[in-house]
Amino acid sequence: MSSTVKVFLWWFVLGATMALSVIMLQGGIREVMEAQGSVWDLKLAELMITITGGGLLAGCIALILDRIKKA
Repeated sequence: MSSTVKVFLWWFVLGATMALSVIMLQGGIREVMEAQGSVWDLKLAELMITITGGGLLAGCIALILDRIKKA
């Protein structure tokens, strides 16, 4: 596995974890647990998109900074 992929994956996981922790602090997980029916699926999709977005943001910034550092 190349170092670029390792850098991206490490920071993706870190960014996703940070996004999840912010959602938990704001009470988003509680809202999902209290939701019933199809709202559950919708809220879960919203959470997954937000968590994935946080991971992608962190991973992409890490790749940019890694490339600047190497140049």
